[in-house]
Amino acid sequence: MGSFIFEKTAIDGVMIVTPTVHGDSRGYFMETYVEKDFVEGGITAKFVQDNQSSSSYGVLRGLHFQRTHTQAKLVRVVKGEVYDVAVDLRPNSPTFGKYVGVTLSAENKKQFFIPKYFAHGFLVLSDTAEFCYKVDDYYAPGSEVGLMWNDPIVGVKWPIPEGMEVKLSEKDQHNPGFQEIDWGIG
Repeated sequence: MGSFIFEKTAIDGVMIVTPTVHGDSRGYFMETYVEKDFVEGGITAKFVQDNQSSSSYGVLRGLHFQRTHTQAKLVRVVKGEVYDVAVDLRPNSPTFGKYVGVTLSAENKKQFFIPKYFAHGFLVLSDTAEFCYKVDDYYAPGSEVGLMWNDPIVGVKWPIPEGMEVKLSEKDQHNPGFQEIDWGIG
């Protein structure tokens, strides 16, 4: 399958993608996306936009999703380290309300594919982190919804080190819990 290893997770459709890294004393080279390899690996999303963010230690972004204009995402970290989470929001799925988490870092160079109809979020574990991601639909501000990052029903086990202060945006501080959301999405 070319330059990538596609690893299935406990939730159907969510995958960890590990690129082949070619390195020597000068540095390294790797492909981060090759459409034909991704299709062969089971990822058929047609990406339309690339985004990048920078965050400091303890910042938690999420858990976000769009009710319409749902987005599949291919995420990776180019500086630092984050714990990245995908929550299954497909009401008819056997894993509805369950999550998969993975550590992404500039060092491990892993990518995380998150299909449509999933909430997504990440916690920054390094001093700073630069986070890059592709999406297969455009951002639609009126469609964006959040899910409480520490909802007990979902039960994400965030790797929060002792002494870390979790930093949330004003908006994310007021995200509803799992039971408060109308799950008729799409």
